Amino acid sequence: MDNLASYISINPEIRFGKPCVKGTRITVADILQWLAAGMSLEEILNDYPALQEIHIRAALSFAADRESFIKIISTYANPAIA
Repeated sequence: MDNLASYISINPEIRFGKPCVKGTRITVADILQWLAAGMSLEEILNDYPALQEIHIRAALSFAADRESFIKIISTYANPAIA
């Protein structure tokens, strides 16, 4: 499997430093919002030809990793939450 993180970049000069698919201005949040709105992979890929399925999987992986990290921080900051 490809290293999915290699498809995501963070550059303060692009979209205010939001995580984006490398080589595009499409953010991880954009992809998550499209999926949450009910768009299928095929619809997203048709509407945004710069994207490939691997980019969508990378965005999902990035978001899942970030969510996991946030949980760890909140648990660490307040042990009563665990």
